Amino acid sequence: MGRLASSMLPRISVVIPTCRRPELLQRCLDAVLAQRIEPGACEVIVVDDGHDEATRAVVTALQARVPRGTVLRYLRPEHGRGPAVARNAGWRAARAGLVAFTDDDTVPERDWLAQGERAMRGEPVPAAVAGAVRVPMPRRVTDHARMTEGLARAEFVTANAFVRRSALQKVGGFDERFARAWREDSDLQFRLMDEAGPVLRCPQAVVTHPVREVGWGVSLGQQRNTFFDALLYKKHPLRYRQRIRRVPPWHYYLVVLAAVAAPLLAWRGQRTLAAAAGALALLLVIGMAVRRLAGTSRAPSHVLEMLATSALIPFLSVYWRLRGALHFRTFFL
Repeated sequence: MGRLASSMLPRISVVIPTCRRPELLQRCLDAVLAQRIEPGACEVIVVDDGHDEATRAVVTALQARVPRGTVLRYLRPEHGRGPAVARNAGWRAARAGLVAFTDDDTVPERDWLAQGERAMRGEPVPAAVAGAVRVPMPRRVTDHARMTEGLARAEFVTANAFVRRSALQKVGGFDERFARAWREDSDLQFRLMDEAGPVLRCPQAVVTHPVREVGWGVSLGQQRNTFFDALLYKKHPLRYRQRIRRVPPWHYYLVVLAAVAAPLLAWRGQRTLAAAAGALALLLVIGMAVRRLAGTSRAPSHVLEMLATSALIPFLSVYWRLRGALHFRTFFL
């Protein structure tokens, strides 16, 4: 369990969910355990969502050399899987009144905790504070790197958030229906704003989120995230349209309709209309690929990936959006 000699409760509980990424967790924990904060002020809770022995070994090894007064704990959720489940298990086990959330693929700066704690003492008294996420761009900028860079512009992400434990208790924590790392943080933000108090920003509390290497076509798998957009929309329709997406992605629907219409029109002998529908779908796909390539690598493999995935993304996105709308029984496009 780490060093539990001190009878004093910590002021901050750092909760880090992780899932089978021991090398990234090691890097994150090294940064968290090196924080400029007095001994005994914080505890660190690693929640192993992957039930992974390599992850346990990383934590066990670090427990033997944590700074004096710091407690490093290892948990596995008893029921369920996913980041919302893991974070709930972490904050519910926390002993401090202030919970700091980050992810296993971040590297907090050395004054991260001190700056976040200071911001939580501000006026008006906040229920939560969102820190800043810095995303250094790699030498070879890809579409995935640009997507990751979006974390730096997000209003509130659990890669860097400080929340009062009492506020988490008041709103019931994370909604565990968000089974992927997507929109569960926005849902928490909106519920905190409605039920617990202001959610402020602290640009001085910084974590770095390096861009990870990913496989070809990662953007295709990411379309499944939009299933949970439907849940967020159902719970917060006005805020979703104001803060997340003002209008549905009509161009995706148009690509799908045009692509489906082209062979049907050809089968009915309306070749001119069929050609027009096919050309429209093709132009929309090429336009999407060009936008995604703007300011990114022109390596042949990356260009081919953008062309191929741009042709598939509209179909996958529309599928998951409509499936989410049906599953959560909400009129969501």
